Amino acid sequence: MKLPRTYYNYISYLGTIIALIAWVTLIIFAIQIYALNLDNVYFELWTFIVTPAFLVLGHALIPIGMYLKRKKLKKGIQVSDEKLLVLNLRDPKTRNAIIIFSVVSIFFVISTIIGSYKAFHYSESVEFCGKLCHKVMQPEYVAYQNSPHARVKCAECHVGEGTSFYVKSKISGMRQIFKYTMNTYPRPISTPIENLRPARETCEKCHWPQKFYTNALRKEKYYLADSANTEWNVVLNMKIGASHQALGLAEGIHWHINQDYQIDYKSNAKRDTIYWVKITNKKTGVETIYKDDELAVKPEILNKKESRGMDCMDCHNRPSHEFRSPSKYVNDLLASQNNLATLPWLKSSAMESLKQQYSTTDSALNGIKDKILKFYREQHPALYKKYSKNINEAIGLIETAFSHNAFPEMKVTYSVYPRHIGHLETNGCFRCHNDKFKTASGKVISRDCNLCHTIVAQGKTDSIKYTGINGSLNFIHPVDVGDAWKESNCMDCHSTLYQ
Repeated sequence: MKLPRTYYNYISYLGTIIALIAWVTLIIFAIQIYALNLDNVYFELWTFIVTPAFLVLGHALIPIGMYLKRKKLKKGIQVSDEKLLVLNLRDPKTRNAIIIFSVVSIFFVISTIIGSYKAFHYSESVEFCGKLCHKVMQPEYVAYQNSPHARVKCAECHVGEGTSFYVKSKISGMRQIFKYTMNTYPRPISTPIENLRPARETCEKCHWPQKFYTNALRKEKYYLADSANTEWNVVLNMKIGASHQALGLAEGIHWHINQDYQIDYKSNAKRDTIYWVKITNKKTGVETIYKDDELAVKPEILNKKESRGMDCMDCHNRPSHEFRSPSKYVNDLLASQNNLATLPWLKSSAMESLKQQYSTTDSALNGIKDKILKFYREQHPALYKKYSKNINEAIGLIETAFSHNAFPEMKVTYSVYPRHIGHLETNGCFRCHNDKFKTASGKVISRDCNLCHTIVAQGKTDSIKYTGINGSLNFIHPVDVGDAWKESNCMDCHSTLYQ
């Protein structure tokens, strides 16, 4: 079977070779993925994105070479009746070329459609988002796998539905790939993410605002850094919504997303310091503006700042990528492993090892182990001799917890990405609820903790104090600090204890 004269050129030859290699490679890759159930993020990258790109390139080079060859022939051979688009089906070469081109093109188009579909879904997969740029995305990917949203695909929140945000995400992705390739990406990655899709278009697809929630009990366990790892319990009646579901969002924590009101604020780039708050009653149109006069922000600078409408992400800012503090994950570890809490001085030794700064994960794991062992060997040799096996088991669990929440290579710790829910280790609620935001008439945004929760039980395991579900106990600090806890925010101490 002979082909048109124009096909015989080096460019078309190169295109044919590239296309054939791509076809063979694609078939081999597909067999390994589907027949052998091979699951590898980089393998799928080559199968659904890189190899099809070479396939398209090869097929494109063939007609380009033929076109260039035809131009050369026309310049060298004077044929007055020869036209570019004339097809002589009586010519066997032309018929062969048309048949081959048609069959290959149909096969190519079908394969391209299937490949594009697979490439689209692959680019939206969790593995693509979390594993492809492993070095950069490891912190977020690990935190995501240990989050309540571990079964929700990344794209469902970061991209959502619709073409516009899909295109925006891919353009942003190209910029990120360039930075990754050039090793110019920041460490840690800065947050909050600019131009993230509004929470009402993502979060509220599942967390339906119309389904109001009432109060809920929350039990917290803390362990003191003493010889007995003394357990301290606090049971809170969280006022998530109103006292009765029928009241909707008339009061409670979720009043902030009441659709009858619009809350706008102005803040710094990280949104951890708020300068100005405006509450608009949508039914009456009345606007109430609160300002914190103690914040040193010049009026002309404040006026230039854009206001942001408050939504879920202003409190739930780490819904799938939370990095817990050492105090938090050690407390959880002691609560989940009853035998660890009986190991004398474990909380104290663990926290001392975790307060150090480490440059790499390997040095961190070695440092945690060395410091805990040194603590027992030098300060409590009798305990080390008696509990050496338990101590080493505890070290392994502490190292695992650390590796899920801190990533030295990316300079990621809980303090870099603070969670704004609550107020223990970050200002969270106190960003606004601090008795400092006032209207011109003197109305304040209250700091009263009972607005959001009441304490119904607290104390050591053997001496817990209780009250009725509608009652409230006065807060007792586990360690006697006098009235210091009343005069400052919780984070003033708790965010700096283990930096």
